[in-house]
This record gives sequence, structure tokens and C-alpha cells, in this order.
Amino acid sequence: MPSIPQRCARRPLAGGLVVPYVSLIHDGHAAFGSLDAERARTALVRRLCQICAERLEERCFLIVRPADAVRGISPEPALHPECLPYTAAYCPMLNGTVTHYRSRAVLAGHPAGRRCTDPSCSCPERSPDQGHTARRGARADRYEAWMIHTREYRLTGPDDQPGVISGISLDVPVLRKRLLRNATLPPEQQDLLNLLRTDLDGPSWPPAPGRRHHRRRLP
Repeated sequence: MPSIPQRCARRPLAGGLVVPYVSLIHDGHAAFGSLDAERARTALVRRLCQICAERLEERCFLIVRPADAVRGISPEPALHPECLPYTAAYCPMLNGTVTHYRSRAVLAGHPAGRRCTDPSCSCPERSPDQGHTARRGARADRYEAWMIHTREYRLTGPDDQPGVISGISLDVPVLRKRLLRNATLPPEQQDLLNLLRTDLDGPSWPPAPGRRHHRRRLP
């Protein structure tokens, strides 16, 4: 597995893992998987890496789902090329460990995954955004990383809401695309895909002379 990038050497750790700059910190604990809205906005506006918080340099990666590609917007802050492999290896959503988005029961109405009971805590009782609400409990999407040149880095948002930032525009030249994970398929589709892979990985074709071999037909 990738080691901690040098850029992240000064970042705090939780359970031996780097705490991304944009992660929500609640009551002194890192809530992996939950974004701190203010930090995320700061990273977007100041062109900071969402993991190490250092300024982006010549090239950067954007995290993209199919829905993001359709909208032409990557809603998350970008990453350094050095920070992406570490993130892709250890983030449960990106490495495929997690097959579904968190449900309402897990979110419990608070981004840290549990309701805050401390009246003196400065954190607000925040609700999941519309994206979280739409994906709640659904199967995980396909995730890709798109590399762009930072001179093409452009923030975008609704035309009728000046000052509102939705994310980074994808309507720019893409230097490279890297698949991070495939979408979680329904069981019947996954079974069919496994059958297809088994068929394609079977005996070589054509068969050796003197041997008869029949390709298996898919149902």
C-alpha cells in the first residue's frame, strides 16, 4: 500500500491514517467521509489540495462520478498527483471496500455520524446536502480521477446564483483519466459479469490440435 506522501507529513493522523484537510473534525475526532463545508470551500477557492492543504501546482486530479461528468462539475476540491494514490488506496469509497453510501440511520442527522449532545459544542447540527440525500443508502457509483492542468482550473456554479460555488468545471481539456473503482452492481448483474469474466478467462482459443473445445454460451 502507498506510504504517507511527503506533502502530508505534517497532517494529523487518526488510526494511523492521514486526516484530510477537508474532513470534518468533531469533538476532537476526525469524521472520515464527512466534509467540513467551510474547509472544502476554502480549498476550492484557494486552489488547495483537499488532502494536504498545500497549494496545487502544475497539474491536479479531480474526483469524478458519472453524474458529475453529465453536469460538467466536480464538486470536491482537487488533489495533488502525489496525494491521489494514497487517498485511492485508503478511502473506503474509492478503494471499493464500501459498496453503498451511508444510510440515514448511520448519519443520525449529523455529519459525524452521531448526534451532538454537547450544548457547548460550536459545531452546528448540519443536515446532509442534497447530494447526500439523493445517494443515501444507494449503491456506490463509479469513481474516476481526471487530471487537468491547473491553468484550466475554473470554479463554476448556478448562473442564477452569483457567488455560489458548485465545484470545478469539467469542461476543460483532460490530460489523463484513471479508474478508481467500478460502480456496485445489483447481484444479478454482478453474477452475469462474473460469468462473462470466467468465460473470457477460460481455455485459450482456438483449442490445441486434436482437442475439441466448445465455448460456453451465456444465458
